[in-house]
Amino acid sequence: MAKRCAITGKGPMVGHSVSHANNKNKKRFLPNLRTIRVVLEDGTTRRIKVAASTLRTMKKQSR
Repeated sequence: MAKRCAITGKGPMVGHSVSHANNKNKKRFLPNLRTIRVVLEDGTTRRIKVAASTLRTMKKQSR
């Protein structure tokens, strides 16, 4: 399954892991995904993967 947020589309980023001696190794920065249950308009539930930062924003906006 893809490591991508179902709402915002956030996915893995590529960068370098840099040591103290300035050696660079390739690294993937993966999003912090959480599986949540969402109730759809027709009453059925579906599990989707959502980034933790997106969940925080959703909670903030629901207040």
